[in-house]
Amino acid sequence: MSEKNASHTTDATPLHQQELMKKSEGLKGLLTDYGIIFVFLAFCIVLAIINPYFLKPKNLINVLRQISINGLLSIAMTFVVLTGGIDLSVGSLLAFAGVVGGSLVSTSFGQRGYVYPVWVAVLAALAACALLGSFTGFLVSKLKVPAFVATLGMLSIARGLTFIYTDGMPIPNINEKFLFIGQGVILGIPFPVIIFAFVFILAWITLYKTRFGRYIYAVGGNEKSATVSGINTKLIKFSVYIISGVLCALGGLILTARTTAGLPQAGSSYELDALAAVVIGGTSLSGGQGDLVGTLFGALIIGVLNNGLDLMGVSSYYQQVFKGALIIGAVLLDSTRKRNV
Repeated sequence: MSEKNASHTTDATPLHQQELMKKSEGLKGLLTDYGIIFVFLAFCIVLAIINPYFLKPKNLINVLRQISINGLLSIAMTFVVLTGGIDLSVGSLLAFAGVVGGSLVSTSFGQRGYVYPVWVAVLAALAACALLGSFTGFLVSKLKVPAFVATLGMLSIARGLTFIYTDGMPIPNINEKFLFIGQGVILGIPFPVIIFAFVFILAWITLYKTRFGRYIYAVGGNEKSATVSGINTKLIKFSVYIISGVLCALGGLILTARTTAGLPQAGSSYELDALAAVVIGGTSLSGGQGDLVGTLFGALIIGVLNNGLDLMGVSSYYQQVFKGALIIGAVLLDSTRKRNV
């Protein structure tokens, strides 16, 4: 009997430990997979308690409208970061697209008095930023210039071109049809939010349902292995900067339509918000790891945080400090997670 009891005890203990380990792993997996959602909900609950106006429909719609621009830049940043790069020029490209598009639908820019159709202005802005993005992509993929250096240079180039193009002055008198891009509403949903949702779905399909998306992850995970596997790594890295340029242009068009003017100083420090959304969303700065859903909730957290701090009357200076701390914290968390793998 004693031997049976001892045998039963020794057999039962490992089973109990295994069950505890499974529960621990299940909880850890739950936090890993859905932690960003829990954080977002926690932010919303805290802000709603502090200021009940936060949950008012009018304010929530305004938050979504504001998030749409950073959301587009964050998607652009995600594509680049997944390849192991970074794009510091997103804010400057946004400003350049805004003034290019706005100038073509302004009745006073250049004393022309002629307004081009809205689709011409949109295509011109998209093409201009795609061209600048392709130049950055060429520097990074072909000439092997570090992405940090190449995009830092493009940040200055695009901003300089913006001020040269406008002579440092805002572009007023924007055509009302163009303003729909940033101010329009369809079935109660702001048009910028619809644009962002469409781009997000398209980007998600691209990353997870196409060969191109798999190649992006492969290049970021191990570029040498990807090259040996026959992947044209240069083309992939070149392409993501063009995608980034196009998405920045969309954000610039929305911002110009929202503010009713092409502002040469627009987009300043927008790269910080985009990078914060990507890193908070769990995308690794070393490339190859991350997903768009995380980026989406990262952008939502940044947008909700900005709105909540504004409602509480917190200075924008302190907001910058807080967002910087969030980025550092997210990067440290990512480093810790990698060491534990």
